[in-house]
Amino acid sequence: MEIAKISSKGQITIPISVRNKLKLKTGDKIVILEENGRFYFENSAMLAFKRAEEAFAGEAARAGFEKEEDMQEYMLEIRKEVRGY
Repeated sequence: MEIAKISSKGQITIPISVRNKLKLKTGDKIVILEENGRFYFENSAMLAFKRAEEAFAGEAARAGFEKEEDMQEYMLEIRKEVRGY
C-alpha cells in the first residue's frame, strides 16, 4: 500500500514505486476509472493500446491470415501497389 497527500490545489504526488509499475514519466496522462465504488488509475497510453489490441483481437484470422508472415507479405503487396512498382 502506498499513501499520497493531496495539496491545496487538489494535486497528488504519485509515489515513485507506483509510477515505475505504471511506467509513468513526466508529462504522461492517467485515466481514473471507477468500479463498484472504488477508484483506479492507469497510464492512459497503455490503456488505449490495450483497448486497441482487444478490439483487433482475432481480426487477422477472420481476414484469412494464418501466420504473421502472411500479413507481412500482404502488406508488401499493398505497398508495391501504392508506390506503383
